[in-house]
Amino acid sequence: MRHGAASVPPITTSDLTIEYPPHGASPAFVAVHGFTLRIAPGEVVGLLGESGSGKSTLARVLSGDANARDATGIRPQITGGEATVLGFGLRRISKRRLSRLTFGVGLLAQDASDTLPSTMTVAEIVAEPVLERDRRYNRRALGVRVATMIDAVRLPLAVLDQYPYELSSGQRQRVALARALVFGPALLIADEPTAGVDTLVRDAVIDLIRELQRERSFSALVISHDLAVLQRVADRIGVMHQGVLVGLGTIDDVFRDPWHPYVRGLAAALQPAADPSVIEIAPSVDGSDQGDQEDAVPGS
Repeated sequence: MRHGAASVPPITTSDLTIEYPPHGASPAFVAVHGFTLRIAPGEVVGLLGESGSGKSTLARVLSGDANARDATGIRPQITGGEATVLGFGLRRISKRRLSRLTFGVGLLAQDASDTLPSTMTVAEIVAEPVLERDRRYNRRALGVRVATMIDAVRLPLAVLDQYPYELSSGQRQRVALARALVFGPALLIADEPTAGVDTLVRDAVIDLIRELQRERSFSALVISHDLAVLQRVADRIGVMHQGVLVGLGTIDDVFRDPWHPYVRGLAAALQPAADPSVIEIAPSVDGSDQGDQEDAVPGS
């Protein structure tokens, strides 16, 4: 199942526009507008922005999750431009090609650690994506694969028989990461990977993602409202504001000579302060970035 680094650009978008269709009393809403980005094989790009800036919408669409699952009944749709992930064009993608796409993309969703099935053991949780694709998959081989992934995310094998509620927030996030990487994807999309994780272990979680990325040579799109997180993991960053990409480059390049007022405001916050290496964009009230789910409601 190992993919390794993709031979084609893992993500290429050109003037991409994503819209939530009308639903109920809410009109259609454009969540992402004119988004252009190319991620090179083996590269880690961070996406920085406030709640509601369109980051999580991009994660859902680029990972194929918006097509594969629809729990809310409100699906973001590509209405302009193009997006290609691992060589698969996303506009009007067939179910067969979508299945191949999602096999090559690991998604660490924003609420992944908090939504692990409480009635399943860690071993069952990590194995579930494999069995969803092939119920006849060799159980012994699957057991080895699951144990290997748990070891890879620096957890003791004793957790395999434990349940999520028996684990710390950091341990649950590592289990969610093991699940996201169980197929050996060529691309990882991590949406707020430190959200809900205890402050004391946040650095360890993001450092683990970087270590695994280097060991396994996958590309990554890491989404966060916290620049300190992206400083630890990203080769380049993009800055999102109200659905538009308003900055792209290395962290130094983006903040040295910002052309957009929003980025200039962030750059000003980086000027000599208590800790000039850290800037955090205020998330939503509950500490999550659910704003992109709420992008379908104008003014949220």
